[in-house]
Amino acid sequence: MNSDNETAADRIELGLFASRMAALCEEMGAVLGRVAFSPNIRDRLDYSCAAFDRDGALLGQATHIPVHLGSMAHAMGGLAASRDWAQGDMLVLNDPFQGGTHLPDITLIAPAFVDGELIGFCANRAHHADIGAEAPGSMPVSTRLEQEGLLIPPTLVREGGAWVAPVLEGLLGQLRDGEAARGDFSAQAAANRLGVERMETLAAGLGPDRFHDRCAALQAYAGRLARAAFVDLPRGRFTFTDHLDDDGAGTQDIPITVTLDLGEDAIRVDFTGTAPQVAGNLNCPLPVTVAAVTYVFRCLMPPQVPACAGALGAFAVIAPEGCLVNARPPAAVAAGNVETSMRIVDAVCGALAQALPERIPAASQGSMNNLALGRLGPGGWDYYETIAGGMGGGPAAPGAHARHSHMTNTLNTPVEVLERHYPLRVERYALRRGSGGEGRWRGGDGVVREYRFLEPASLSVIAERRRNAPWGLAGGGPGRLGRHALDGVELPPKCQREVASGQVLTVETPGGGGFGAPLPGRRGLAGTGSGVGDGDATGETASDHS
Repeated sequence: MNSDNETAADRIELGLFASRMAALCEEMGAVLGRVAFSPNIRDRLDYSCAAFDRDGALLGQATHIPVHLGSMAHAMGGLAASRDWAQGDMLVLNDPFQGGTHLPDITLIAPAFVDGELIGFCANRAHHADIGAEAPGSMPVSTRLEQEGLLIPPTLVREGGAWVAPVLEGLLGQLRDGEAARGDFSAQAAANRLGVERMETLAAGLGPDRFHDRCAALQAYAGRLARAAFVDLPRGRFTFTDHLDDDGAGTQDIPITVTLDLGEDAIRVDFTGTAPQVAGNLNCPLPVTVAAVTYVFRCLMPPQVPACAGALGAFAVIAPEGCLVNARPPAAVAAGNVETSMRIVDAVCGALAQALPERIPAASQGSMNNLALGRLGPGGWDYYETIAGGMGGGPAAPGAHARHSHMTNTLNTPVEVLERHYPLRVERYALRRGSGGEGRWRGGDGVVREYRFLEPASLSVIAERRRNAPWGLAGGGPGRLGRHALDGVELPPKCQREVASGQVLTVETPGGGGFGAPLPGRRGLAGTGSGVGDGDATGETASDHS
């Protein structure tokens, strides 16, 4: 066999290896979603799974949630080196400043071994609606980290294949529904065990040395493909500023500024000029910021680039310590993960649109429209969901309607599941017609979702794009602002309320921006449908997990 054939064979082997890593993670996700107890994990699929080499470098991931996956990839190196691992161990954590994102996202990490040698790790991260916060749903309008719930530093929760009872029971004892949480922890552990088994089988078949060689070759291969994807980017410096509406604690129109330096050999993403960290909970740990930047540049890569650490070395992120996107502890961070991450994507895309006007779409809705409901005390309950909106129109296509976009990739909670488990009734679920921005290619429409409370409850909303609209591009118009109201009375973007039985909450999510000036005499081409009805759609869902 000549050297050219050997090179082709090597590429085929690396492609198969990358596919096996990704399949391992997808299989982990299938187990986690099917076994979990809570609707937030089981039905909304608010979780992510990934595999790492022995040094904590990302080897593969499932097509789950970008904010989870990118932040895990950034933090795993330090976690991998933080302890002497043993077969059957699992580490649990949610500390945003020690490898987590925000407190509801709980991560379990498990090592894999062959013949006593550490070969890699499997990990998953899942959003728990109850993490013991001061408000039901564990997404309060907070100003201190301790208001957001139970803080879990990296802690050994399984040892030798068994739960460390004092640790597990200590965690569950601080939650309102410990038995449901026990089921979710068990689901996360089962997913990791499956992933570890698959990784160990693969490594045993190859032999540890060849497995490690394959890992290194995959990283190098992904790096070459990623750099090749960026070689034709226009060279220069491009700056864009977008704004968050408010932090819920009195600060409004909070700037996120990004400067892209697109050079011959490197790409720098610099957030100098971004606002300092704020009193409210929009503060963002650096791993979340890196996750948002990673997502944008990953979207510019061709699909054959393996989703591993090697592909992420083509750009560098600079964020001054103490700014909004590199916050210092003990800043409140609940919304940094869900809202600030979305605005980071918008800011980076806004800068890239100057360099790549033929590839970058207008702004999507720019919010996850976080809704947390529940009741404290005996017989209490916790519910959390994010709500879809419109996507931005692009250079060659309209924006899609009613999608979870960018840093979230979850489903809605199906109406039937919501009404079965909680004292709520969904009275309307429909497209918010006309909320997408005008343009040659119109922005997608948001949704209207209306909830009637069947008993007294607490309500928390953390939402964005209520003051600063999703922007259009190339002459396209902005998407409509979102709004939410209780019995018709508009509420602030971030708010907590006590509600009575019979009251109705209406959430209208933002539309996406339009792209291109509308053609004379025409309103532009509309976006694609999503399965949400044009009128009242109580029994229909706006689902997307692509």
